[in-house]
Amino acid sequence: MAMKLPSPDAISIILANPSPDASAADLPEIVVQILDLTSKGNRYMFTANDGKKKLKGILPSHLTSQVISGEIQNLGLIRILDYSLNDIPSKSEKYMIVTKCETVSPALETEFKSEVKSEETGILLKPKQEIEIRSEVKREDTGNAGIMLKPKQEMVAKSAVQIVHEQHGNMAPSARMAMTRRVHPLVSLNPYQGSWTIKVRVTNKGIMRTYKNARGEGCVFNVELTDEDGTEIQATMFNEAARKFYDKFQLGKVYYISKGSLKVANKQFKTVQNDYEMTLNENSEVEEVSNEAAFVPETKFNFIPIDMLGPYVNGKELVDVIGVVQSVSPTMSIRRKSNNENIPKRDITIADESKKTVVVSLWNDLATNVGQELLDIAEQSPVVAIKSVKVGEFQGLSLSALSKSMVVVNPDTPEAKKLKSWYDSEGKGLPMASVGTGMSPSAGSGGRSMYSDRVFLSHITENLSLGEEKPAFFSIKGYISFIKPEQTMWYRACKTCNKKVTEAIGSGYWCEGCQKNYEECNLRYILVVRVSDASGEAYISAFNEEAERIIGCSAEELDQLKSQLGEENSFEAKLKEATWVPHLFRVSVSQREYNNEKRQRITVRAVAPVDFAAESRFLLEETSKMKAS
Repeated sequence: MAMKLPSPDAISIILANPSPDASAADLPEIVVQILDLTSKGNRYMFTANDGKKKLKGILPSHLTSQVISGEIQNLGLIRILDYSLNDIPSKSEKYMIVTKCETVSPALETEFKSEVKSEETGILLKPKQEIEIRSEVKREDTGNAGIMLKPKQEMVAKSAVQIVHEQHGNMAPSARMAMTRRVHPLVSLNPYQGSWTIKVRVTNKGIMRTYKNARGEGCVFNVELTDEDGTEIQATMFNEAARKFYDKFQLGKVYYISKGSLKVANKQFKTVQNDYEMTLNENSEVEEVSNEAAFVPETKFNFIPIDMLGPYVNGKELVDVIGVVQSVSPTMSIRRKSNNENIPKRDITIADESKKTVVVSLWNDLATNVGQELLDIAEQSPVVAIKSVKVGEFQGLSLSALSKSMVVVNPDTPEAKKLKSWYDSEGKGLPMASVGTGMSPSAGSGGRSMYSDRVFLSHITENLSLGEEKPAFFSIKGYISFIKPEQTMWYRACKTCNKKVTEAIGSGYWCEGCQKNYEECNLRYILVVRVSDASGEAYISAFNEEAERIIGCSAEELDQLKSQLGEENSFEAKLKEATWVPHLFRVSVSQREYNNEKRQRITVRAVAPVDFAAESRFLLEETSKMKAS
């Protein structure tokens, strides 16, 4: 089998057709040799060689894996199926950006140089050789009579147009289809590219937001777009463009988009895996595509298990989660400090196979639309997949949806089916704990450690201004020194939203939040305990999950002990067992008014038993710091 060689005049063909979709005729097969293959960031630069001419080229980041694996090699041959020829402002020469290619041959022994053959004589003339022969001299007096060397100009390569027509019948159909595509794949786009058209589906649509800065007021919204290869990009529109395209873009529909611009993506606000982000202005063109049922790119999720959310606390990276809905709160109205605007909020609690729960706050339309849908079907324990939520530290660890977040109820995915099957078969009957409650006290957990911001109780009680503007968070080590038996330790709670219920007329319980009657209710802790350490003591509030870890049983179990009659009071014995036990607490400090007087409110956000090995390491580190100072 003959060895494959670079296509004749491949570089000339590329230069004559800078943008394949602009070509009126089909292009032939283009095979080039790779020279000077070098890494530049997450891309590779190279020189394309056809034996006569050379052209600088770029292999985008999606081809990097082929270079690393050795599929694309220096001195090897590739067949170029799609490309664009661009002028880069910082460079004086043109660059070819290869967007699709396939390997033809591994590395050749050396750089390929073509040889030009004379049509009449069979003498091989290398292009770089200097052969001094006059153009019309006949060597009739030699033994090789009849040999004639044609003029030099007759050996010049044919034009690209001639080659296109002559080789039309010889090229592969798949290559011809790729070279004449009218639509650019998203991976081929870059800020230096000229005109382009993409064909994408809207896989996420944000809400219209308003902003105010030194230049005035405006509005903005963004969409996430996915092409048929599964590549994603975020497109943002401001002011006139936002108003023009907000109603035009509909979730799930397919569009042709052109006349936009690209820039390097801001990592702080990036929601998709793409080096660039797109901006559309009022002159951009957006055309809906019909009959595209076969082109349905799936929304990509990268689910993080609930018990693995710790490393993302207060970070810039957004996460995707999936869980079974445990409870849904009624809609609340929250006043925004910046402009005193009231915005709707709804909290949902979800659980997964890690047997942990987490509260997700939904805002605005998500709270009123999807949130209401979840409240209506909460008794069915639906599964929700939530894309792009922020992990915060409120009440230990919590999630908050953003304007770009997306909530899918009962998604038709393998992860959702597996989770629902687990919950129906065994998860429904298992005890669940808040992820904040189970936060490891070791610094290596990735979450906010019980040893970060460690203070004595006196630091909190002696600084009465703590928590005036916003809650302050600290970690303490202390003992439960007293639990008042006569206090109200729990309340009757709705099984759906955890809000307080009242006895209904006749039987059952009425939930004001759900506006429903229920046959049964739960008991949930609302407990006040006295905590002491070496510096002093303070009264601290603990809610259900945290109180369960302090007392050692659920509110229902403690209620049963309280109702038992006998010589020995099991209820008070249980409370006594919980005292003088050391704990590590993560607490928040805020201010509240009581009888027109401001008072501190200290609330337990997470509680964990003392890990004596970790505590010893912490004390040794603190001691070494004292010695160093």
